[in-house]
Amino acid sequence: MNARVRTWLVALALPLRVYLGAVFLWAAVYKIADPHAFGLSIATYDILPLSLVNLLAICLPWVEAVVGLTLIAGLWTRASALAVTGMMIMFMAALGQALAKDLQLSCGCFASAEAGDEISAGTMLRDALWLLGALYVLAAGGGRLSLDGLLARGRRRVAPGLDAAGGAG
Repeated sequence: MNARVRTWLVALALPLRVYLGAVFLWAAVYKIADPHAFGLSIATYDILPLSLVNLLAICLPWVEAVVGLTLIAGLWTRASALAVTGMMIMFMAALGQALAKDLQLSCGCFASAEAGDEISAGTMLRDALWLLGALYVLAAGGGRLSLDGLLARGRRRVAPGLDAAGGAG
C-alpha cells in the first residue's frame, strides 16, 4: 500500500477511534456508578452463573473505561481496538441469544433496565457497526495523531545501534 493511501486510512481512523473511545467511556460511567443495577442487567440475560454476575458487573466497566481512555488518547491503540473487538463479539453473542429466546429486556449498555431501550435487531446492528469500527481501528493503528505515534517518533530519534537509555542495543 502506498504511503498516501495509508495516511488517509489512518486519518479516517482518528475520528472513529475517538468516537469508539467515547462510547466505551460513556458506557462505563453508569456501570461504575451503579454496579448493582448493571449486575441486574447482566443477570437478566440468563447466561452466566449468578456467582460470576457480580464479578463481571464490577470488573467489566473498569475495562471499558480504560479501553475508552486509551482509544481516545491513542495509547496502545491496536490492543485497545482488539479489546473492543472481543467485547463487541461477547456483547453480540449475549444479544443474539437473548433475541433468539425472545427475552424482553434492556441492553444494559448505557442505563439501567428501567431507563434503557429494549433490545432489538437495531441493537445488534449498532453493535455490528461498532465491531466493524473496532476492526478498522485495529487494522489502521493509532497513526501520527496518537500517543502511539508520538512514542514511535521518539524511538526513531534514538541513534541506530543504541537503546533509549543510550547503551549499546
